[in-house]
Amino acid sequence: MKEASRPSSFTLASVGSLAARAGLDWFLLALLSMIGLAYLWPTAGIQEGPFSLSELANYGVSLIFFFYGLRLSGDKLRVGLSNWKLHLTIHLTTFVVFPLVVLGAQQVFVTPATASLWLGSFYVAALPSTVSSSVVMVSIAGGNIPAAIFNASISSLIGVFLTPLWMGLVLSTGSGDYNVTGIILKLTIQVIVPVVLGLALNRWGGAFAERYKTYLRYLDQVVILTIVYCSFSESFARRMFESLTAMDMVVLGACMLGLFFFIFALVTLFSRLLHFNREDKITALFCGSKKSLVQGSVMANVLFPGNGVVLLPIMMYHALQLIAASVLAQSMARRSLKQAASNAGTPVR
Repeated sequence: MKEASRPSSFTLASVGSLAARAGLDWFLLALLSMIGLAYLWPTAGIQEGPFSLSELANYGVSLIFFFYGLRLSGDKLRVGLSNWKLHLTIHLTTFVVFPLVVLGAQQVFVTPATASLWLGSFYVAALPSTVSSSVVMVSIAGGNIPAAIFNASISSLIGVFLTPLWMGLVLSTGSGDYNVTGIILKLTIQVIVPVVLGLALNRWGGAFAERYKTYLRYLDQVVILTIVYCSFSESFARRMFESLTAMDMVVLGACMLGLFFFIFALVTLFSRLLHFNREDKITALFCGSKKSLVQGSVMANVLFPGNGVVLLPIMMYHALQLIAASVLAQSMARRSLKQAASNAGTPVR
């Protein structure tokens, strides 16, 4: 009996390991669960009031960015300012190249039936880079980690101002009530003010935030899950997904993956033209091609309250970028090890 149970145990472990390698961690599965829960029971997500789930999520957002500022020391910012070519490449890619590419694709792929998905895709393009996963991928691949921390951090702050401006160019053509100033002011209060407050208290609380960063990451994820649940609850209650088909989802996934690799190829070209060393090239690749689900969820709550359709592209891009970037980062790490072993004269298996 013991012998018979081993294959089953081994199979379960293998499946879990395979899922982890594919980027299917508990958080991605939880995102899908929130969509299912919103479909089956949207009531809690559409309730209003000072202690409703949507309001608690807003408070949680400010708390997230307070702790984010608490971990961001002034010394890290000062050290990161020197490598301006790398910074410029990353931020121009994030906030200029990305939106222009998707704007160009609008003329080819968008139909009246897919207009909402295109709006969500353009929203992905206008978002800042993600922080945690960018730094992790740069670390795995052997890139410039301090530069990755600096650029991913600054990208989040720049996005508070540039993302609403980009969305204003699109939304103002079809809606006269898009208030860019009001949106930036709301995001400043919700995001920038907590970051600045945390940065000011870094001297006293920075070590605490760094020590418990794993637990703080769980806070990030819980808040995002709550925002996703509330957005999709309202969307299902308003029947916003009835016009979308399974083929639409397949095409959207292919487009998001294609967008990632297209930007990745462009950044590779930029890095060669600017003669970046290997470490800076890796940092440019992973910081310039990633997009933030945290910022995407937060800003969508302000820009498109209750519109889960617009959240679909960033959720899909988030999942696919993790899978693709993990494979690429590990491949770069293996090549680096082989090169190091070859230079040292050590046989490589």
